[in-house]
Amino acid sequence: MRNITLLTALLFTATLFSQGAWTKSKNEVYTQLSYYSIGGYSGIYGDPGYQSERKLTDNTLQLYAEYGVSDKTTFVFSLPIKMIKAEGLVDSATSPLTAEGSETALGNITIGIKHSLLQSAWVVSGQLNIGLKTGSFFEESGLRSGYDTYTLSPKINVGRSFGRFYAQGSTGVDVRFNDYSSSYVLDAELGAKPFNRFWTIGFFNLSSSFENGEVILPANNLVTGFYVNDQEYAAYGLKFIFEATDKIGVLANYTTAISGNNVPRRAVFGFGLYGKF
Repeated sequence: MRNITLLTALLFTATLFSQGAWTKSKNEVYTQLSYYSIGGYSGIYGDPGYQSERKLTDNTLQLYAEYGVSDKTTFVFSLPIKMIKAEGLVDSATSPLTAEGSETALGNITIGIKHSLLQSAWVVSGQLNIGLKTGSFFEESGLRSGYDTYTLSPKINVGRSFGRFYAQGSTGVDVRFNDYSSSYVLDAELGAKPFNRFWTIGFFNLSSSFENGEVILPANNLVTGFYVNDQEYAAYGLKFIFEATDKIGVLANYTTAISGNNVPRRAVFGFGLYGKF
């Protein structure tokens, strides 16, 4: 089974405490700073699979935060900084469309609201995220740091705690504009606390394109595969969280794939720090 990096979704599934069905208490703050590293690659999933023109690297530094507006409503914010690189040609016999390049730029900033709909044994919340059009395109290298469109992401979150275990999941859609295709998304995870202050978590992520958009992107962007149309994946992995105190901790994750489309064949590793105030 081959590995995959998730260019769109895994940046929002890094830890037990963020993004779940549970909302924050009024004035409670959760912050997380994470780094995701995708080593040099050229293989890209497709039907059939294909290779990028150059060896590519995709790293991300991400700030994520949640703030309890009330006991039932939580504000969500995510700011990704992309560090992307195109290096030597994979096939030196071809006439390249792109040049080598190394860029640091904003990705798609996300803001959102999560509201509690049910608080009992099972917790249910509704959420609406808005992905802003804050990415950049670099013509010479063909690199892109985010989708060239706004994205509306409504979804339903469901979760339940069983003491030292928990289960949660969400389902919804990513509605994109500017003639990009929209997608159905599904996330699920199971967590266990085998030792004091240590969580181990298994997760599954799915994004399936509706193929309802026909955006025309530059040829030099298509040969890099960065934020192109109809990206899809089915992936699973592990997350680990160590609670150093009740307020701060560290986390790490690893993701591998079942299938994909227009996303790289490469594992993603992530680690970070979080704090609760």
